[in-house]
Amino acid sequence: QLQLVESGGGLVQPGGSLRLSCAASGFTLDSYAIGWFRQAPGKGREGVLCISSSGDSTNYAESVKGRFTISRDNAKNTVYLQMNGLKPEDTAVYYCTAGLSCHGGMRYWGKGTLVTVSS
Repeated sequence: QLQLVESGGGLVQPGGSLRLSCAASGFTLDSYAIGWFRQAPGKGREGVLCISSSGDSTNYAESVKGRFTISRDNAKNTVYLQMNGLKPEDTAVYYCTAGLSCHGGMRYWGKGTLVTVSS
């Protein structure tokens, strides 16, 4: 069964950092674009960052520019979202997705991991 599993979420104070991980089972990530999306309480879903199979990143959200980075470790079949300088408005459920391109629809979705930024 093809699955994406996110981990690394939790409670962090404003200004802090977290690293989210997205691990795949049942398939290898290296031929897929991997995107991170998020959904804040009471709001719609928005794209955050995406990394292509060749390693190029696409920033979907202006609000995270300079604070969040995406990377992939194909040997570990894992993609990471490094989040620095976290703000309360970054509070959301973060979802890992996989698709053929960062500019197309994502085919596979994880169940999400909750990030809460609060003092």
